[in-house]
Amino acid sequence: MAVNIEKAENRQQTWPWLCIFAILAMTALVLRAQGRLWQCACGHILLWAGNVLSADNSQHLLDPYSFTHALHGFVFCGLLAWAAPRLAPMWQLCLAVLTEAVWEIIENSAYVIKRYREATAALGYEGDTIVNSLSDIALCGLGFVIAKQLGWRRSLALFAITELVLLWWIKDNLTLNVLMLIYPVAAIKKWQMG
Repeated sequence: MAVNIEKAENRQQTWPWLCIFAILAMTALVLRAQGRLWQCACGHILLWAGNVLSADNSQHLLDPYSFTHALHGFVFCGLLAWAAPRLAPMWQLCLAVLTEAVWEIIENSAYVIKRYREATAALGYEGDTIVNSLSDIALCGLGFVIAKQLGWRRSLALFAITELVLLWWIKDNLTLNVLMLIYPVAAIKKWQMG
């Protein structure tokens, strides 16, 4: 009897991970069908590309915008704790990953890439590589796990600190990114490009 319970518990932990793997695989296939490159056209993959104004931005594993994707995980953790409090944490994580994967597909659509070029300081933005998108999804998942561990107060504090550091460092953050995508402000764009 104890062996059957243990097997059932293992299956309960396995299914969300299989689901997450399937989401990542399907996202990669959809992004490739959209014309996204697997890796940077430069022919190699960097662990870190720190200059947001270079052609390497959004082309490698990590860049300053990776932190905003971790913050997506914080937001999804809070929303799912509110909207689906009885859902097992692993399935909440799965939903967060799915939501981020959908965003990566939308973010790399021709319409949104054009919108980024027109409305934000990302003038030469060509979209993400598949490697970068998968990394962004993983960072969202990591952000979700961190927020789950920290609780809402400490998560909120870390969220605010991260936003302020990004604002100082790259003149952009998650809040400004969303604002400029939805309702561009010329003065902010000028300051970001300054």
